[in-house]
Amino acid sequence: MPSRRLPRRGHTSFRSRGRQSGVKAVFLNIPYDHKFKHLYLAYIVGVSALGLVPFATLGIPGDRRLDRIFSLMQSCKYSIHDLSRVEVDTGPLRTPRFNMPLELGLAIAWQRVGSASHSWFVFESQLRRAEKSCSDISGTDIYIHAAEVRGVFRQLRNALVRPNNQPTMPQMIAIYEALKPIVRRILRNAGTNDVYEAQVFSEISLAAQQLSSKHLGES
Repeated sequence: MPSRRLPRRGHTSFRSRGRQSGVKAVFLNIPYDHKFKHLYLAYIVGVSALGLVPFATLGIPGDRRLDRIFSLMQSCKYSIHDLSRVEVDTGPLRTPRFNMPLELGLAIAWQRVGSASHSWFVFESQLRRAEKSCSDISGTDIYIHAAEVRGVFRQLRNALVRPNNQPTMPQMIAIYEALKPIVRRILRNAGTNDVYEAQVFSEISLAAQQLSSKHLGES
């Protein structure tokens, strides 16, 4: 269990926001595709319900993108790496998606030689697939969510155990259900159907944190 033994609001603000969040910052290394939308929202809700603050690479520009991703990761206490989309796509150039494993590698290196206090966690939808696709992480706890919202909540609770006020599954589901109409309003106001836009992510995250405070109270 290496992660336990041994998280863009704008081009210039994401690093400072991470530092301000300190030990509450969680870097989300997750897929951005239509089929993953419900799990994307579940990660935001789950992290927020646990009293933490989600961060993602959305909106980070292409130029020197990897440097910016690593800087964001360095500013976060935790990182969650979902490998459930490490698979061959259906496009003209049939290739596997390596962004998530690449960023996992950055997190492991950062924890090993940069900050021993950084904790990283590997999530997957299928049992034993991560060990096959990336055998070097054998011996690491893999949190299997089965591509279900409840699965994401259950495994977030297992990975990020909070000493006080650990939210229950019904509480997390209630926050998730309350967020869905707010997400529709955010998208309508933004004039988009894309939940993966940087500003939309910012507003969804804020709404999830406000709903968590309302449903759970301040920790």
